[in-house]
Amino acid sequence: MILDLDIGNTLSKWRLKDVSSSEIRSRGAVWTREEWRPGADIPDLDVVGAVRISSVARRAVLEDTVALLQRRVGAVHVAGSVREALGVTNGYEEPGRLGVDRWMGALAGYQLTGGCCSVDCGSAITIDFVLPGGRHLGGYIIPGLRLMKESLKLGTRNVAIDPDSEADELLAPGRNTVEAVNHGIYMAAVSAVNRIYAEVCDREGVALPLLLTGGDARVVSRGIRMPHAIWPDMVYAGLEACFPLTAAERAGRMAGAPHVPAPAALERIRAGLAFSTLL
Repeated sequence: MILDLDIGNTLSKWRLKDVSSSEIRSRGAVWTREEWRPGADIPDLDVVGAVRISSVARRAVLEDTVALLQRRVGAVHVAGSVREALGVTNGYEEPGRLGVDRWMGALAGYQLTGGCCSVDCGSAITIDFVLPGGRHLGGYIIPGLRLMKESLKLGTRNVAIDPDSEADELLAPGRNTVEAVNHGIYMAAVSAVNRIYAEVCDREGVALPLLLTGGDARVVSRGIRMPHAIWPDMVYAGLEACFPLTAAERAGRMAGAPHVPAPAALERIRAGLAFSTLL
């Protein structure tokens, strides 16, 4: 089995993948630990032959995790943000400072589409662009839905947005404080994604496929005006592309890769942008 770990600052996700069939056998998520407990926080390592890690947690957390795994598992692969990989050139002045989760998403998106806008809707919402030909432009970081809500300090922190809510409902004025907060942060988030996507496509003269991932991708998706796809395993797919360990991965098949709709015509994107600037 392959154990894939996507370690965030607060939440860590894992999955077990069968080497022979390339099927996902199980998955889960826990709060990021200072000390991991195999069999409790992560699966029993007796069945694991290799581990792949993407981590944005503190260096000490990653080092302790790697040390634990290396004592129990034959191969431990740790992803890092580098100047160039898999045909993509990192757009950061200091490539190593780009969050590795963003880098994995950019690499996975490029392998799937040949140029994309990747949006990770987690604690922060990150928006990265890779042009056809592999030039990563860099990106944007804005507060995520939960972070924006917590910053208001209005006692609504634990009242989450229903991911099944319709966009029209979430974009309407709130009729109580909880609704006003939820609808306000939703409007801020989706408006930012829509505007950033349109601005960059306009400036670069290309309509890019749009991919969403992260815990809030499903709810943010409802307010995105352009054709797009949700890819929950996009960071894992970056690990697969960087460290292919199964026959399917070596053939370029990434688990959970979605059907990506054709992006809107650039003329339509520009028309919508021009209209929004008049408001």
